[in-house]
Amino acid sequence: MKGVAIFVVQRRKALKLTQQQLADKAGVGLRFVRELEGGKPTLRMDKVNDVLRLFGCELGAVPMSRKEVDDQDPRTDA
Repeated sequence: MKGVAIFVVQRRKALKLTQQQLADKAGVGLRFVRELEGGKPTLRMDKVNDVLRLFGCELGAVPMSRKEVDDQDPRTDA
């Protein structure tokens, strides 16, 4: 979620919105925006999409490098 967090902070600031203004426009709570921008790893995807839609975006599958896949695969831990 770090990439999404950075994206949201950058876009919000570029539009000169406060976190509260972003929350109001997206129909989510201020706490949610703070958690999203803070990179919380567990957030509701529908609410993330509510925020991203303000920027003309939505969540989607993004290919990962082989190393990232191996690093996240619990079967490769020794």
